[in-house]
Amino acid sequence: MKSPTKICCIGAGYVGGPTMAMIASKCPDIRVDVVDLNAERIAGWNSEELPVYEPGLYEIVSEARGKNLFFSTDVEEHIVDADIIFVAVGTPTKTYGMGAGRAADLCYIEGAARMIAKVAKGPKIIVEKSTIPVRTAEAMRTILSANSGDGEFQVLSNPEFLAEGTAISDLQNPDRILIGGERNPKGDAAVEALVSVYNQWIPRERILTTNLWSSELSKLVANAFLAQRISSINSISALCEATGADIDEVARAIGTDSRIGPKFLKASVGFGGSCFQKDILNLVYLCEHFGLPEVSAYWESVVKMNDWQKERFSTKIVKTLFNTVRGKRIAIWGFAFKKDTNDTRESASIYICRDLLMEGANIAVYDPQVPESLMHADLRYVGVPQETIDQQFTVCNSCEEAADQSHGVAVLTEWDEFKEADFSKVYENMFKPAFLFDGRDILDHDGLRDQGFDVYAIGKG
Repeated sequence: MKSPTKICCIGAGYVGGPTMAMIASKCPDIRVDVVDLNAERIAGWNSEELPVYEPGLYEIVSEARGKNLFFSTDVEEHIVDADIIFVAVGTPTKTYGMGAGRAADLCYIEGAARMIAKVAKGPKIIVEKSTIPVRTAEAMRTILSANSGDGEFQVLSNPEFLAEGTAISDLQNPDRILIGGERNPKGDAAVEALVSVYNQWIPRERILTTNLWSSELSKLVANAFLAQRISSINSISALCEATGADIDEVARAIGTDSRIGPKFLKASVGFGGSCFQKDILNLVYLCEHFGLPEVSAYWESVVKMNDWQKERFSTKIVKTLFNTVRGKRIAIWGFAFKKDTNDTRESASIYICRDLLMEGANIAVYDPQVPESLMHADLRYVGVPQETIDQQFTVCNSCEEAADQSHGVAVLTEWDEFKEADFSKVYENMFKPAFLFDGRDILDHDGLRDQGFDVYAIGKG
């Protein structure tokens, strides 16, 4: 199969946009078109204010945009011209019907497959970039074959393993690139065509090739294992608080064991993001589907522990503030699910704000990247009435402003600037006692106590 000269990516979200920008930057001889039916999103990619915030992303996009990187709503036109078509559409958890709350909703995947089949001519390589359940490639291939005219398709799995906040460095220097394809001559040729793209900046030994089903499952399992480590250390954080141990010291002690390692052992208010919970629930559903209830229950417990950690933090705030937060101002520092991103999907902050708002608190929130409209939408989605948001929820321009006249401050995202806050001013303008709840364990707790704060930190006795 010839080396690709044109790539089209269907979906301009957190996966499609940054990944295609990096390919365009590293492969100047390949034209890359990112297409999406969402005109507002495409306009954002063509503007100076990108819809996705990642350190270094703007520079990569600016370097290639208009040269060999293009963003467009002309989906069908660019499908026709492409040699390789990436499918990077959303696969949210189903909210209806069979598998609701667990299974992935593949309606966008199916829609993309039907559009490709409708307009594509000649041989095409279709690359699953979205996170999907095992054997989705088989469903795509069935749709493509049943609806295409003279098209010949090879379907590959190429899951992304990006960490939001470090996506650009992950794309430049990944641990591995995984490509799965059919084990036959045509499948092998398609795999090597995609390998030739990544190999322009990634050493061949880091590009792993496997069969389709192993590749699809590897993405779910990787995220499940990472989330499992977070839930495990968070479960121990509760024990540390009860016994007087220090979770950071425990994590340091076990992390020096080469069999365990130090990564993903940072206790916090809970994991969020678009992948961890969604992928674990998908894994749970798959295990149920294949008659493995014990395996299903095991992985579901990872999500339950994460939910409990968020509830535990909300409860701690209420109990510490003398068992009532009604009418009290609580400052929330951070709404994104982690630093260096504007992504709020499954952010712990959403659920903690919801719990406090429903307890009658007045929330004053500051996040350097998340817009107020998105905060409102997230809170409505988890059941907070718009009237409550209008009356009890305020978005501020700095962490000091949020803390002004507050009864407590809760740090829910680990933005670096929170460490540099003017804590003298914060303490002076808070009601006393001045309670500070560090849900990310990023602050100097002893120094803050010396200033007069009453400090609660995850996993600290």
